Amino acid sequence: MSAKLREMLEKRNRSVTEARALVDKAEAEKREMSAEETGQYDALLKDAVNLRDSIDRETRLQEEERANAAAAAQNAVQKPSTPDAELRSVAFRNLLRTGQLTAEEQRALVTGSDTGGGFLNAPQEFVPRLIAAVKNMTFLEGLTTGFTTTNVNGLGFPTLETDVDDFSMITEIKTAPEDSALAFGKREFKAHPSSKLIKCSDAMLRADGIDPEAIVMDRVAYKYAILKENKYLLGTGNQEPLGLFVASAKGINTDRDITLAGTTDFTADDIVNIKYNMKAQYMTKSSWLFNRTAVAKLAKVKDGEGRYLFELTDKIGALDNLKGSPLYMSEYVPNTFTTGLYVGMFADFSWYWTLQSLSLRIKRLNELFAATRQVGFLFDTEFDGMPVLSEAFTRIKCL
Repeated sequence: MSAKLREMLEKRNRSVTEARALVDKAEAEKREMSAEETGQYDALLKDAVNLRDSIDRETRLQEEERANAAAAAQNAVQKPSTPDAELRSVAFRNLLRTGQLTAEEQRALVTGSDTGGGFLNAPQEFVPRLIAAVKNMTFLEGLTTGFTTTNVNGLGFPTLETDVDDFSMITEIKTAPEDSALAFGKREFKAHPSSKLIKCSDAMLRADGIDPEAIVMDRVAYKYAILKENKYLLGTGNQEPLGLFVASAKGINTDRDITLAGTTDFTADDIVNIKYNMKAQYMTKSSWLFNRTAVAKLAKVKDGEGRYLFELTDKIGALDNLKGSPLYMSEYVPNTFTTGLYVGMFADFSWYWTLQSLSLRIKRLNELFAATRQVGFLFDTEFDGMPVLSEAFTRIKCL
């Protein structure tokens, strides 16, 4: 463990300890916390939540740095497997740095169907690194079930719309009753297009000691991570993924909503009702999902014996725990505690399916931003997602 991570963890533990001491003091004196104590409590808990985010970011950063160092060491001893692959790698680096290609390099990069538009294929080792970075930065995608396709029509999955009727007893020598309930349907996924434009300084791309591939990859990964997380949670399903917090008969219907006892806060009974709204088969793999402002409210909830329901972990990289299940936080989860609005979820997120197209197109815009001495990199890809089994999800709604 690095000194920086150890220091952040110690600060977080101190904030949690001091916050609980304020609550315990008020309870021991059989009174409500004063306005000053409440302000101190909220500030300490906010610090604890923010430090957890910082710890997670620093941990992921150090993991990526170790992975990059290992990849660099491997690349130092490994060459592209074929002369053609080596030529493509050299050509792509030259394109990013200078915008210039020899005739041979251009033949190695230009795609057959997009020569008129100027689309170029990245070397094979560049595209997988980009996809991996997006998944690492978007936690929800790591919990979902993912599929990939190159078919422009997407993917189709058969569904069981109506199950066979329950069996019943019959008398001897009687014709078996015929079932009329069994019915099938189809769930369709289509990869919807998305784009991101990154502009880089021309001087930066030409400078020695700077890796333009890493810069472009990092920015694109960050932008796609934000887009995907937002759409997987809040997408309307119209030319984009269908989000978890959008009521729909095609995804999660309103019969999977649980309403809180109050409008502005959680109770211990709320947490129990939410968890046991789920069948046992899904419960073992289910997780909580909230915005950090909702987590701040949950941290104050106690059971009838005065024990906190929310368990803060003291292990780096580990998740906090609520009633025995891990808790995730996302800035894009709705967090307005108002009548009729969603504020969280308990679900087996493996029943949210995602579709990613394999095609990643990269276009270099040399002239468009020449007046500002910049070079543009235009990235295009396609993806989709939706909940496929409503009963695997429980959405939390304010009273």
